[in-house]
Amino acid sequence: MKKILFMLNGRQSEAHMGTTVAAAILNAGETVFRRSVSGSERAPLCGMGICFECTVRIDGEGLVKSCQRLVREGMEIETGDAES
Repeated sequence: MKKILFMLNGRQSEAHMGTTVAAAILNAGETVFRRSVSGSERAPLCGMGICFECTVRIDGEGLVKSCQRLVREGMEIETGDAES
């Protein structure tokens, strides 16, 4: 399967084509996708786009459900804050 390169929090990572952004983030070793308004660490919960726990910023667009998007070559992903 073809591997592609993407940026995760400013560093280059790789994933197989067809991988969800959520899986690519986890495979890159990140476990915190965002923080709630109270500061709690959040990560994917349902894996099917219902819970919003996996939201991240992708190519400047905030609040993107990472379990619902496929990673693509050159994609820039940011994890971390409640405004993702």
